[in-house]
This record gives sequence, C-alpha cells and structure tokens, in this order.
Amino acid sequence: MSERATVCGNVASTHYASSTRGSPTFLNLDAPYPHEIFTIVIWGSDRAKFDNPEVKYRGANLCATGTITSYRGVPEIAAHDPSQLEVEK
Repeated sequence: MSERATVCGNVASTHYASSTRGSPTFLNLDAPYPHEIFTIVIWGSDRAKFDNPEVKYRGANLCATGTITSYRGVPEIAAHDPSQLEVEK
C-alpha cells in the first residue's frame, strides 16, 4: 500500500551514496541514520535537478510531498523534482 502525502521534519543527516547502485542521496528526518524516522531519497538520475541536496538541505526543516513507500521498515518518499521539497522558514 502506498499513500501520497506531505511529510515534514528536520534533516538530521544526509548521505550521497555515489558508489551504490542508482547513486541515491538520502535525507534522513528527525534522527540521523541508522535511527532515522523518515527518509527522502533522491536518485542519481534526478540528482542534478537538486543542486547538491546533501549540502543544500542538511539541517533544514524540510517538507516532502510524494508517495510514501517503505524500505527496510523505514517510510520514505522518492523526490524526483525539487517542486516536491519545500524548506520551512
């Protein structure tokens, strides 16, 4: 089951896994990996649109809108476009 929603939280840790298949960038909300509560993943094929997301969003209060799926028991949203992410002021 997947559900489209908006999830907000503080980006507690980030990681660009450049050598991992798909070259994902992980933005972990509210607690750093491996205790993250929610993850926003940006795949390598979309990464150029986000302008160094692991630096740009680190420490930000961030909202992500998209389809929530689960990976290894942690809910996540895959962000394919920067319009899915909004930094809260």
